[in-house]
Amino acid sequence: MRKNISSGAKWEDVVGYSRAVRIGNVIEVAGTTATDGERVVGTQDAYAQTIFILKKIEKALQDAGAAISDVVRTRMFVTNIGDWEAIGTAHGEFFKTIKPAATMVEVSRLIDDELLVEIEVTAIVSPTHS
Repeated sequence: MRKNISSGAKWEDVVGYSRAVRIGNVIEVAGTTATDGERVVGTQDAYAQTIFILKKIEKALQDAGAAISDVVRTRMFVTNIGDWEAIGTAHGEFFKTIKPAATMVEVSRLIDDELLVEIEVTAIVSPTHS
């Protein structure tokens, strides 16, 4: 059974995507940025953007019946690999004990020049969260 989770972003219908999709015990959370409506949060602050993004992801996981502890994979797309430590520190605050497989790659740009980070995750729901 498929469950689509919406964040209410105007672009979901235009582009044709969901914030997250759950099929069985697997949840994929789409690339998530530090946007709050029309506003970019944490302009010029990769750490603040990462914290905001991970909180959005945590909410999407909760809406899908999961927890941050169910995350098995993270993918971080960054516009400046020099920000790796700030982004990694924020990532560590959420995942220090969980330790999912993680990838961080530098990309030439994101959809808005003020965005420094985009993150997507994969979660597998444990029996205690199903």
